[in-house]
Amino acid sequence: MGYFRPAIEAMTGYIPGEQPKPGTNIIKLNTNENPYPPSPKALEVLRSLDSEWLRRYPDPFAKEFCQAVSEVLGVPADWVLVGNGSDDVLNVLVRACAEGADRSVVYPMPTYVLYRTLAAMQPADVVEVPYGEEFQLPIEALVAAKGAITFIATPNSPSGHCVPLEDLRTLAQQVAGIVAIDEAYVDFAESSALPLLQEFENVILLRTLSKGYSLAGLRMGFALANPKLLTGLFKVKDSYNIDAIATAIGTAAMRDQSYKNACAEKVKRSRTQLSTDLKNLGFTVLPSHGNFVLATPPDGRAEFLQQALKQRGILLRYFKQPGLDDKLRITVGTDAQNQILIEAIVSLLNS
Repeated sequence: MGYFRPAIEAMTGYIPGEQPKPGTNIIKLNTNENPYPPSPKALEVLRSLDSEWLRRYPDPFAKEFCQAVSEVLGVPADWVLVGNGSDDVLNVLVRACAEGADRSVVYPMPTYVLYRTLAAMQPADVVEVPYGEEFQLPIEALVAAKGAITFIATPNSPSGHCVPLEDLRTLAQQVAGIVAIDEAYVDFAESSALPLLQEFENVILLRTLSKGYSLAGLRMGFALANPKLLTGLFKVKDSYNIDAIATAIGTAAMRDQSYKNACAEKVKRSRTQLSTDLKNLGFTVLPSHGNFVLATPPDGRAEFLQQALKQRGILLRYFKQPGLDDKLRITVGTDAQNQILIEAIVSLLNS
């Protein structure tokens, strides 16, 4: 007998984007981090840390943070479940709701590949439905798949497109299971699926502090759903899945909406400029509502370009899979970082 369950032996683990050591002189545009620092109010909490927070167990439900979410988003505090990053909430959801062939995980492709990894760990069957040519949501096929969970990332990665609210509403009306709307990049978009929470008991929204709030290193995310849906998830989550430091810093960041929004606006302006600059070099660039763009080089040699830029100290994300193997996902950096990237691409294209 081997050490691992057959499902674990058979699966491929999730491979995160490359993370250079802190202090390395690298322009890091491969994992969609925010190029600006976190809220000064959040940093102030870190500086005034009380050692008593470390000695005692934290609040298992991060109620202080839930209250801040309630104030900011206008959702009751008991409609919030907090996780160690939104990936933790995704994991809790799959563990609580999916299993085998009868309780499958369904999502349109291409999208966040962690959905597949979490289903394989369970194990639960997966149904991957291709997006339409213009990234229209394939509602009919998603409904027909009869998933226990149907994941929809909007804005979607790596494409950057948003799914219209009306399509999400139709999907929620027609599916038998849960619709999990992953809004990791919502802070860079113009709209949210928040209105659906009051309409549908089977809808759960997932958010993170990693992108809009510049707190990827803190590991804090949350879910919003009807308490009837959250009841089962609370049974599955770790007793103390959120540490006291994350709760305090995350609460301060959540309450500083003006700072977060100002940073998001800077990213959106830079996204527009980066898209224009890439198009001027012959790239095809999809319109994006995230803090990244999906771009096809003029000759389609995405892997070559990614490797050549890495040699120059610039990291981009390349996905070696059908439909994406001629494209690069480029995180929006500061204007200065984006300019260095463009100059490096010009140099490589000319050579």
